[in-house]
Amino acid sequence: MTAIEPEEDLPPVAHVILVYNGPVAPHWDMRVRYGDQKLLDDFWTRVQARLLLLPKHDPQFRRNRERVNRDAERERIICDWDLGEDDAESTSTVSIAPGEAAPPSSESSEAAAGQG
Repeated sequence: MTAIEPEEDLPPVAHVILVYNGPVAPHWDMRVRYGDQKLLDDFWTRVQARLLLLPKHDPQFRRNRERVNRDAERERIICDWDLGEDDAESTSTVSIAPGEAAPPSSESSEAAAGQG
């Protein structure tokens, strides 16, 4: 029997949010928090191939969302889903460990500046 060594727990290299735009195509948009543009362009191409014509209520969407999540995990991309306000299925594929700092976000710094 061959022993398989566990992979190192490497940090994520990118963070994206896949947003459902609504019932009119194009249904999906990718918002980038951070990461290498070439890597994210390649990832977005694969995501579009899986989700291009699928609204979130299509039965095929659930299967393809899992495929996108597995692809993101292989690439070490944090992939969050924003399926709309009325949907409790918004998910994240990778979570930050307690005590581990998340990479800086321009959105959070802008929000903090606007509150002052």
